[in-house]
Amino acid sequence: MVRDVRRGARAPQRSKGHVDPVFRFVEDGVVRPAPDGTTAASALEFSHASQDRISLGLFPAPDFSDIQELAEAWDLHPVLVEDLLHAGQRPKFERYGDVKLLVIRSALYIDDLEEVQLSEFHILFRHGAIAILCQDNRWIDGTPGDEWARAILTDEVASGQQLLSDPKLLRFGSEAVLYRLLDEIVDGYVPVLQGLGIDKEQIERQVFSGDTSVTERIYRLSQEVIDMQQTTVSLTEVVQALTAGFSKYNVPEELQAYLQDVNDHLTRAHTQTMEYREALSQILNVNATLVAQRQNEDMKKISGWAAILFAPTLIAAVYGMNFDDMPELHWAYGYPLALFVMVAFATALYGIFKWRKWF
Repeated sequence: MVRDVRRGARAPQRSKGHVDPVFRFVEDGVVRPAPDGTTAASALEFSHASQDRISLGLFPAPDFSDIQELAEAWDLHPVLVEDLLHAGQRPKFERYGDVKLLVIRSALYIDDLEEVQLSEFHILFRHGAIAILCQDNRWIDGTPGDEWARAILTDEVASGQQLLSDPKLLRFGSEAVLYRLLDEIVDGYVPVLQGLGIDKEQIERQVFSGDTSVTERIYRLSQEVIDMQQTTVSLTEVVQALTAGFSKYNVPEELQAYLQDVNDHLTRAHTQTMEYREALSQILNVNATLVAQRQNEDMKKISGWAAILFAPTLIAAVYGMNFDDMPELHWAYGYPLALFVMVAFATALYGIFKWRKWF
């Protein structure tokens, strides 16, 4: 496996329906599309030709051939290559010489399904070059990889272009593009939390209206909140790892301030997520209490009606015995008296239970 992605490997085979990566070049703060036929190797050569250049590679649907090509061009460490080949990883930040790897997740709330859709991104960056791999084949806003690639090539959308929209920031190199991407991802958490908040309020109304189907909805929404909590916690660790390298790697103060702003937004998102989780936990407890109260009320009614029916049943059972020697068995008024006692007894019990608010 490792030899396949090192120098000297044969030309990679493209998978059927492969979506080609999109490259953008930046020079002196000016962004332009890369020439046709640009590869990861030629993009890296462009960025190394001058200190004022940045190459951005966007991989909407990376496959094995893309990672082979990227590994050859960037001379990636075998362990790093293994990370790129396997999606579904926890967000992290790792250094391999002059190449850094970030694994981060964006979030998109699907309101109809009440689900948080997480998209995983693997980001490689080094001096003057950055590569963004969309492991779930979609962009931050949920756009499928092939549609996103076509839109960027025709400049029909700002997605991808926004990463390069600040010429002043771009003079700080590929790290500026990385921080801009982090900012977009964290800003995307805001509508997700708004959607979760709206659903939380709806659940609260359901609980107090006595809707018996709300329990499942509470559990499902709690799972989505937990997913968001794990995402914000993991990304916080990544941002803290980047922050820890400020002094060691001489990160410009402007970039430090930018990342600190990202961290502030992320902290607010994480705090709000924690509040939602706690609120849903309390709602679940309240719902359990209300369900127990309703069950108790039902048991009172069942017990009350059982007691009311017990007295007539007892009298009827006694006088239903076919013994010859029984009091009032041959009395003319025995039958109507038995019926009267049954009705009176049942009515008295009903009145008592009604007075005690069992009915």
